Amino acid sequence: MSKDEIFGAIEAILFASGTPVEIERIVRALELDTDTVTKCIDELIEEYSKPEKGLKIIRLNKNIQMCTNKEYGAFVRKVMDMKKNTPLSQAAMEVLAIVAYNQPVTKAFVEQVRGVDCSGVIGSLCLKGLVEEKGRLELPGRPLLYGTTDHFLRCFSIETLEGLPPLPEKKEEKPDEDESELGAVIDEG
Repeated sequence: MSKDEIFGAIEAILFASGTPVEIERIVRALELDTDTVTKCIDELIEEYSKPEKGLKIIRLNKNIQMCTNKEYGAFVRKVMDMKKNTPLSQAAMEVLAIVAYNQPVTKAFVEQVRGVDCSGVIGSLCLKGLVEEKGRLELPGRPLLYGTTDHFLRCFSIETLEGLPPLPEKKEEKPDEDESELGAVIDEG
């Protein structure tokens, strides 16, 4: 199989799928080695990353997907009579951040961090496809575990969770003189 045929086959698979495709499935379908297919995918990603291209190929963990370039989203929405998604609320962004950085997590964990009920927000994020159930915790009541989805990665333009920006470092506060004296008294008694 020539390189152009490999490119053509990968493009056809991605276009026809419309959803993320595991790289390993493409390897098996083309009956080629992983290195060859991965190199071709990398070249296609580079070729489709030009700003004037209407389509792009993105990597999502061990999957790849062909999607539209966000620069042309307004035109696609007009033709398909789609409404632009409403932005996430502050509460939804907070819950999403807690889930993304700590997953898999329970609803109780998210509520403990935020200090308020998060049932509605988690339900909304699940409906939007940004968060999904990842199993159950082996504790009494077997609470659900939640984690982010490939759709989350796509929406935030990151390949893997390792691509999340680092959390800001917490500054260690120096205790006031009064507090340190109180601490000393408590330690002694």
